[in-house]
Order: sequence, then structure tokens, then C-alpha cells
Amino acid sequence: MAKHYFDPRLKIFALNSNRPLAEKIAKAVGVELGRCSVKQFSDGEIQINIEESIRGAHVYIIQSTSSPVNDNLMELLIMIDALKRASAKTINVVLPYYGYARQDRKARAREPITAKLVANMIETAGANRVLTLDLHAAQIQGFFDIPVDHLMGAPLIADYFINHDLVGDDVVVVSPDHGGVTRARKLAEFLKSPIAIIDKRRPRANVAEVMNIIGNVKGKKCILIDDMIDTAGTITLAANALKEAGATEVYASCTHPVLSGPAMERIQDSAIIKLVVTDSILLSPERLIDKIDQISVGSLIGDAIKRIHENKPVSPLFETKHSN
Repeated sequence: MAKHYFDPRLKIFALNSNRPLAEKIAKAVGVELGRCSVKQFSDGEIQINIEESIRGAHVYIIQSTSSPVNDNLMELLIMIDALKRASAKTINVVLPYYGYARQDRKARAREPITAKLVANMIETAGANRVLTLDLHAAQIQGFFDIPVDHLMGAPLIADYFINHDLVGDDVVVVSPDHGGVTRARKLAEFLKSPIAIIDKRRPRANVAEVMNIIGNVKGKKCILIDDMIDTAGTITLAANALKEAGATEVYASCTHPVLSGPAMERIQDSAIIKLVVTDSILLSPERLIDKIDQISVGSLIGDAIKRIHENKPVSPLFETKHSN
């Protein structure tokens, strides 16, 4: 049992998106989850009631804006409003997974920038700070005019592969596209391994076509890393291409297992030996197939909350357990 946290003004509340992760975070911090009820009227409207005093408290709300995305987002906004009206001292939004992040720029004419819209909504509702994990694009931090603490899943994923002895020159860390090179390089630094890049183009949304592999993967064990896996088209095409290019084994990893549509079938039928994911998004038991290993971000986020509350730096959390 976690030691009880000394400051009664620190309170953590969980909404409906990922209660098991919220419980792990609260345990890591050393507090009980706050009491609140989140219900729906018969027409789908969300009703929230905070069932304890939070006047003058520093409140952390745990909510991933994962599926059902719009319900979870509205729950979050309504909870922020409730906390503001109940005189919370600070309202800190903990978003293990930040939904709507894929539209972070205008790639074509007349497109919205939903990552900015959601940031505006959270800020306007009354949040004072955002704590999040592996944003789809790091520049989304700049969409907020409040402090954003951006945690990384790479150290946890690196620890998994180090513990399974997948390190060194026999391993190649592979980015499934050009946009993920920085993430792949970070994991490669932890594993002391080289990197490779899949050069692909996407003819339309959720459809990817592998073109070329930049780097040497022949005779190597390959580890694909991405921030999220949605329909698993990109990652499974990449895995199969690596196998065809002479990779001996192919592993995959991501922070956010969205896993919608045909994702599970694609992963099961692919060359991927193991897919390593975090619990930033709640997975139902039937999705935790043998090919998927899940690691928890509960302690990482719990440590970050304690550091923020105590005005300590969050940057030490960017290292692996095996770092010097």
C-alpha cells in the first residue's frame, strides 16, 4: 500500500475514460481518488457531481480523450467547470492520451486544426495546467497559453526492451515514417542501437503505402516505435516490409493503443512478434491478445504529479531505470 501523501490539499479525481489507470496514479501519489459521480441523463447529457469539498485544493483530473472521444471530452470540460465553480485553487488536467491531436495543422485547404480547438476549449473551461503523455506532435504544447508538462513513454518502452535483452548493434529501432524519427532516435539512444526509417506515402486517411526502407535491417531484430496505433495499417505494413527486407524478428511499440476498426486482426496476422503498449488508453480484456504486452504509466504520471505539486523539476522522469 502506498504511503499516504502529506498534503491534504492535493486531490485526484477520475472520470470515466480510464478508471484503472487513475487508481494506479492515485496509489503512486499516495492519495485516495476523490469522490464524484459522472452520470448521463436519458438523452445523453452528462451530469457531474463532486461529492466532497475541494475549496482551495490543487485538483488533478485524470481523463484520456479516447473512444468514445466526444463523451470523454465533454466529461472533462464539464468537470473543469464544476471544479472552478467549487473554488478549487488550481485545476490540473491530466491527459494520458490527447485526442483530436492528429489534425495539428492545415494540410489541405479548408481543414480545421482540431488540436488547437481542443486546447482552446480546455483553457476556456478553466484549466490552469495540462499534464500529458507523448503528444502526436510536440508543438501542440504551444497551442496552450497555460503550462504544459509533456511526458515521454520512450523510457518505459526502453526499459521493457532492455529487460528482454533487445539492445545493442543487433537491434535496429525503426520509425514507421519521417515524422517519428525523433521518437525513434530517443529509443535508440536508450538501447544503444542504430535507427532506420520507413519512407511511405499516405494516399488518403487511414491508408498507408510503404515505399522504401532507409537503413540496414538485414539480419537484425527490428523494433518499430510510434506514438499511437489506430487502425494498425501503417505499423503492420512496415513490419511486413521489414521482414521481407531480411529482418530476423520484428517487434512494435507505441504509447497510445487506439486500436480501432481492423487493428486487432491486422496485428494478429502481421509479422509482429510482440506489440508493447502502455495503459494510457483502457483496453478491454478481449483486446489484450497474446501478441500485446501492456506496461503501466501510472507510476510515471504519479511521480510527475508529486513533482509538479512540490515545485520540483519533471525532467528526471525522462530517463530509464537503467540510466546512470
